[in-house]
Amino acid sequence: MGLSPQITNLVIILGMMQVSKRIPFDDPNVLNACRALYVASNLLIAILYLYTQAQINKKKDMTTLKYVEPAPMGSTEEGKLVTTTIHAYDSQQIKASFRSQMMGVAMMGFMHLYMKYTNPLLIQSIIPFKSALESNLIKIHVFGHPASGDLKRPFKQAAGFMSGLQGSAAQSDKKAVEAAERSGRGGVKDE
Repeated sequence: MGLSPQITNLVIILGMMQVSKRIPFDDPNVLNACRALYVASNLLIAILYLYTQAQINKKKDMTTLKYVEPAPMGSTEEGKLVTTTIHAYDSQQIKASFRSQMMGVAMMGFMHLYMKYTNPLLIQSIIPFKSALESNLIKIHVFGHPASGDLKRPFKQAAGFMSGLQGSAAQSDKKAVEAAERSGRGGVKDE
């Protein structure tokens, strides 16, 4: 039994915080090496996501996927029925992963270039790459794991610190889908 990704991330962060205290960031060569590591890490993540997108497009799995998307937190309305294909769902998920990576790069760019904060360069070179390798789409399309169990679509949201505040997960069981179809909630097919 392995440790959960959240625990290993915490261990890495705490370890790298101790390591970064001992790194002389005021030396331009060391600082440039850390910058190069950060850029290389993000390039590897981008290549991994592009390869995954190519695999998704190559497979072009047009199997219908129905699930009930939970209502927004604090809303009194019920969840919405979503009818899509596995190809469209996977494409949407990989685009969301790309968007998340770009937001992280933008935030790190702001913190490093504008605020002159250098310590997170090391941590942000490791954690996003580790998270990309642990993502469900990478496990399915790159490592060839079967899409069953935890990798069954729609993917469950990772249980995290704020997961209790985000509402419930998408439901794909037959009972929830049929109830949503009967009540006429949603049913819009995403292409």
